[in-house]
Amino acid sequence: MDKNISQALHKLFERHRIVFWYDTEKELRSDFEKLELEDIEKIEINNHEFGIKYRILREKPQQKFLLYHEGKEPDYLDNWLLDIQLAQGKFSTDQVSLWLTELELGLEFVDVVEPHSEFFRSSERREALKQLLHPHDTKTAIRLKMLAICTAAEPRLDSILERLLEEYSQERDKKFKLCDRTQLTEFLWQQMKQVYGYSSEQLSIKDFVIELFKSCYTIAIDGEGKLTEDALVFLKRWKDSRQFEQSFESLSHQCAENLKIEEKLNQRYYQELLEIDYFRLIDQKIIHDLVQAVSDRTIATNEVTNNIVRQRKQGHWYREFEHFYEAINYASQFIHVLDEANLSIESIKDGFEKYCKSWFKIDQLYRKFIFHISKSANPTLTEKLSEQIENLYSNHYLLKLNNHWQVMIDSIRQWQTIELPSQRRFFSKWVEPFLKKDKKVCVIISDALRYEIGDELVSLIRQEDRYEATLDAAVTLLPSYTQLGMAALLPNETLEIIDHPNAIVNVDKQSSQGTVNRRKILEKAFEKRQKKATAIQAKELLKLNRDESRSLFREHDVVYVYHNQIDQIGDKLATEEQVFKAVEDTFSELILLIKKLTGANASNLLITADHGFIYQHRAIADSDFSNVEVKGHKIIKENRRFVIGEGLKESDGLRKFKVEDIGLIGELEMQIPKSINRLRIKGSGSRFVHGGATLQEIIIPVVKVNKKRRGDLSTVEVEIIRNSSSTITSGQLAVTFYQQEPATDKVQPRILKAGIYTQTGELISDLHDLTFDSPSENPREREFQVRFILTSNANIINNKEVFLRLEEKLVDTSHYEEYKSVSYTIRRSFTSDFDF
Repeated sequence: MDKNISQALHKLFERHRIVFWYDTEKELRSDFEKLELEDIEKIEINNHEFGIKYRILREKPQQKFLLYHEGKEPDYLDNWLLDIQLAQGKFSTDQVSLWLTELELGLEFVDVVEPHSEFFRSSERREALKQLLHPHDTKTAIRLKMLAICTAAEPRLDSILERLLEEYSQERDKKFKLCDRTQLTEFLWQQMKQVYGYSSEQLSIKDFVIELFKSCYTIAIDGEGKLTEDALVFLKRWKDSRQFEQSFESLSHQCAENLKIEEKLNQRYYQELLEIDYFRLIDQKIIHDLVQAVSDRTIATNEVTNNIVRQRKQGHWYREFEHFYEAINYASQFIHVLDEANLSIESIKDGFEKYCKSWFKIDQLYRKFIFHISKSANPTLTEKLSEQIENLYSNHYLLKLNNHWQVMIDSIRQWQTIELPSQRRFFSKWVEPFLKKDKKVCVIISDALRYEIGDELVSLIRQEDRYEATLDAAVTLLPSYTQLGMAALLPNETLEIIDHPNAIVNVDKQSSQGTVNRRKILEKAFEKRQKKATAIQAKELLKLNRDESRSLFREHDVVYVYHNQIDQIGDKLATEEQVFKAVEDTFSELILLIKKLTGANASNLLITADHGFIYQHRAIADSDFSNVEVKGHKIIKENRRFVIGEGLKESDGLRKFKVEDIGLIGELEMQIPKSINRLRIKGSGSRFVHGGATLQEIIIPVVKVNKKRRGDLSTVEVEIIRNSSSTITSGQLAVTFYQQEPATDKVQPRILKAGIYTQTGELISDLHDLTFDSPSENPREREFQVRFILTSNANIINNKEVFLRLEEKLVDTSHYEEYKSVSYTIRRSFTSDFDF
């Protein structure tokens, strides 16, 4: 006890010069007598009060005194030292008084400490509370802090509740039992009723969480609920919290079952649910109905893209269902673009130009749809839509378009005479101009990078700061297979397919098979120019350090870099269905390559391909296979899409060319199945094919890339459009945000956090994470409406100014800075409490 007494007295003497000690039970005299306090004089009060008063006020007015009285404290009328006692400190030796003294709390807080003695018996809890206390804390504030310590939370009701809900979701109750043991649960339920409007005959965390989800759902649907606006704001903040999202999701699932949400959703239209994200089932319902609407063509593409998907992007479950929404979005666009497309072809040139201008977009949208469907967790949700898209793509686009194109193919005798940019002239048309200006150039050849992929690649490159890219197109030789395409891209005078199982191609009598041989061809071609050229695999280039890669480009005028991801995955039966995933990986790898090259001072880059491809995700129908039996004097190479040999027999289902028709030398012939037909070849894949003459196989991109000296990226600007009034008169505030310009490759989206704050920075509304990324040219489609729900704290600042603030995250930090704000004045009458 003497140690506790000493510590308590020292605390009192930090605030008072004179401390009174009444030993009511007359049992601590020995403690008083043994007590040694430095610079403090001990005096026992024993019927000489006037002498004491003279000594402490006149003789030693600066000295500290401990005045001890054995017995209870005198009544006020009998206490001759009362005036001094009231101005100074009083020491009590009961446990509650010691705790109050330790915490530097006055006697007015006895009713905070005494009922919760279990809490204060822990020195750790007392120390934690001491760190949180402030001089002007109210009894309610102190109890909140006690609850916060019991729950390892911040001293706010919402934080305490988040911790208790987290614990409940994990089927544990240690924190709640501690609250109960320390007699704090009654206070907790009082606060829950006062702030959230929660009351029940069966007060419990389980009962509250069910009521919370029930009330907030009915508020969103019908505008009425049992709980307050603060409860709605709490639920919104809780579900948007990265820290507590697991507990939210777990309890959301439980409550969805308890409340039979699935049955309720079956009675609703998806349009009623677009702003609600309390249950995972809501997204499933919206996706189900959207699939039906897009399939039935009862919804406009703009509505899907600019309203529904955009709205759901803000929701809690979007990350889980992102690929579903994106698939539906691309399906809607696909149907719209295909409906608008006129697939007629007047000539070879007409077909080439129309494909490069618009038709390629259909292939691109199909690819994006299949990619997202394949990435979605449960493709059966969109099974009907997938079947429809597959049918439209295969029968109403791919087959129809290439049947028209085949008429043009059949109308020409020699492929080399068509008036289109030829892959054969790639070096002279695109590489040579750099050399004539004495500029170095790097060529990246990505196997099977078809034209529509090149278009998306250009967009991705342009989204990088200081990078510019443009897109041209060229036509491959026939057959459109790797060996011939790779050879045609090298400087060459003659090309010849030789009698080899792989149909290897010689360039000027030199084999072009593999990187080593291609390097030799480049070196030989540049000897005459007194320049140097080389070839390297992309994976080897990426292994070079900075000095090695810079040395490579310093020592060579032309560098060919060979990249293979799409063809490597697509050209195998076991992996062909992953080809569109390989396309996404290719984008990442090529961007990495570009940055590696420009970092090595390669300022002029060209990206192209050896050939394109056809891919149909659904298993190929038997009707898409040719029944033709390939015959000839000698078959050198037979593929799903081409045959190379000698003395090939004519057939109605195959288009035959001699090598001289293609511009090659030699005596060989080739045959190509018409339109999109495949030859029946055992053991090989049939969905990913190339080698034929379809537009998708023969049109390849030629992408020019250069890096600027200065940054050229900007971010969309956002305006806050408020109504004519700047006054808030109810518990809600509807605001329109306007994205000033469309998002483009160079004008990037802006992500903001929006909320309503007091002048002191206190948040008094729910928070909204907003993404402004609309590419629409229509200003109306770049408007975004948000409804803010105010907490009850808004009532405290009635008739005062508040701020709607947009904040933007500082790059590479967890901190935010203000982007824009507008002021409002809260003017709420008592009747506004009933607006909700």
